[in-house]
Amino acid sequence: MKTGTFALLGVAALAVLCAGLTGCSHEAAPAQTATVSPAVETMPDRNVVTMPNPERFALSPAVERRESDQLVANGVVAADVSRSHAVNALSSGRVVEIKARLGDDVQKGQLLLTMTSPDMSGAFSDYRKAQADATLAKAQLDRTQLLYGRGAMAQKDLEVAQDTYNKANVDTQTAEERIGILGGDPKRVSPLIEIVAPVSGTIVEQNVTSADGVKSPDNSPNLFTIADLSNVWVVCDVFENDLARVHLGDPAEIELNAYPGKRLSGRVANISKLLDPATRSAKVRIELSNESGILRPNMFATVHFVSQGAEARMVIPSGAVLRLQDRDWVFVKLSGQQFRKTEVQAGPVDADKTEQILSGLRAGEQVVSDALMFDREVQKGSEQ
Repeated sequence: MKTGTFALLGVAALAVLCAGLTGCSHEAAPAQTATVSPAVETMPDRNVVTMPNPERFALSPAVERRESDQLVANGVVAADVSRSHAVNALSSGRVVEIKARLGDDVQKGQLLLTMTSPDMSGAFSDYRKAQADATLAKAQLDRTQLLYGRGAMAQKDLEVAQDTYNKANVDTQTAEERIGILGGDPKRVSPLIEIVAPVSGTIVEQNVTSADGVKSPDNSPNLFTIADLSNVWVVCDVFENDLARVHLGDPAEIELNAYPGKRLSGRVANISKLLDPATRSAKVRIELSNESGILRPNMFATVHFVSQGAEARMVIPSGAVLRLQDRDWVFVKLSGQQFRKTEVQAGPVDADKTEQILSGLRAGEQVVSDALMFDREVQKGSEQ
């Protein structure tokens, strides 16, 4: 019995020993690492939007056509300097009455103002004295000729009398001319000077009012400035980096703030050879016909310079371009209810209300015609 018990105990000990050895064997073996594939999440494209009922928004295709390169600059309407005339009085005095005012249309020879003038009074005094001297010199000459004919006067006395008469005539003529220069009439004695319009046109400057004192021309501004506004200038600043794109004779389209949507045609007449050191820009002058009279000095204008060459570009309706944070965007139709918000480089707007697209769009792609309204609907949908 004891022998059997010892045998069983030996077998049990052997089993425990084997189990321990087996456990040690498992711990010493290197661990097997399972390979796990990473999960890839696809982020949605934030520029792709889904619009319910997309048929509410009209679409327009991007069309390729030949377009001239354009440059846009701000300008101002100015009178043609060669058609502007200053009106001044050649003597000092005081204004009696104003007959025309700023903005009036006047005709050549029309009375603008009347003024008193001490210079005119002095000119008439000299004129009357010269006339009296000439009358006396004529009488002396006649008497000398009579006596000379009878042998009672020497040749030299006749010559002196003739010379005195000639000088008296010169003095009279000079005094008469002075009256005319001052604006008077020798046949109508008056201390008043009448200032008349030297040319026909529009009064674009007035520096005098009733009862004003008028100084001599060398230290006073013009009384009036009259300009012929049948032709005017549009003067604008073109920056140094853009000067190479503007040439003499290039066509230019003028759009006035006062008449939005209406464009007038002109041509580049002058490009200044001097740059403004502060703005790094040069003055460019466009000459325009103004027979209709809608162009007024100091009006603001937008100038579209059009080069004489052309190149292929995409064009879409101007309303299809959305301007956000100094960048241009369009909504391109993908499929079904999906649209992609695509950044483009927009160019100038043409007269037919289409806008040139320099890059970012291919021919045939459909874009939303009213990008602003479409974007508002997108923003409403994102807020809900």
